[in-house]
Amino acid sequence: MHLEKFPNTRIFDFQNIRVMLTKLTLTIDQEVVENAKIYAKKNGRSLSSLIEGYLKALSQQEEEVSHLSPRVKSLLGSVKVPADFNYKNILSDSINSKHC
Repeated sequence: MHLEKFPNTRIFDFQNIRVMLTKLTLTIDQEVVENAKIYAKKNGRSLSSLIEGYLKALSQQEEEVSHLSPRVKSLLGSVKVPADFNYKNILSDSINSKHC
């Protein structure tokens, strides 16, 4: 790999695992940053690890969606459910009412 293409990248070799870390500059509302720092500290994590985890989750969601058929993709987001919606409870209630 030609590292001159990635001037903000550092490579670490640890126990036969190569990790490339890249520095990233973001412009984010100050209040959001302060609240995120408080959250990170309460949870024993760094702000960088929180952001990295979030970006990984986003990319994994994209990978999961890419495996769906176009018809199923078109349905994503078409139904709005309450934040506390638990499909397992609804399914269980439906099964119980059908068989009781």
